[in-house]
Amino acid sequence: MSIAKRDEGKKVNSNINVTPMVDVMLVLLIIFMVITPMLGDKITVDLPRVSAAVILDAANKEDAITVAVTRDGSMFVRGDKVGSLADLTSRVQGLEALKSNPGDDKSVYLSADTRANFGKVEDAIDALRGAGVNTLNLMTDKTYNSGQ
Repeated sequence: MSIAKRDEGKKVNSNINVTPMVDVMLVLLIIFMVITPMLGDKITVDLPRVSAAVILDAANKEDAITVAVTRDGSMFVRGDKVGSLADLTSRVQGLEALKSNPGDDKSVYLSADTRANFGKVEDAIDALRGAGVNTLNLMTDKTYNSGQ
């Protein structure tokens, strides 16, 4: 009678299985691709809708100076909250985009919520003019009439 011996212990698999790692990396990649565009806008503002809106491509540039006035009257410069009108003026004056081009066009893009108090928007415009802004662009959304 012979004894059957197994040689499984001698056959050690030294190959690395990378399939689970690739699966995890692909899931992470998809998650980051979906979340990244949502991180761009820190402030939610419902812009007024107009029929004669003009597309301002320069407003989407990274170095564009954007000011937002929300529904509750809070003001933001490039996504950072500003406490008062004096802070708004000093923050805008301190931006490199305005300092580097003293004689050139100093454009600021103002996004004001539709339901924001007009007095707060007017105060923000006055503070921006006091900061030396030459051109103030009011951001709007275009209305799309279906068949009218």
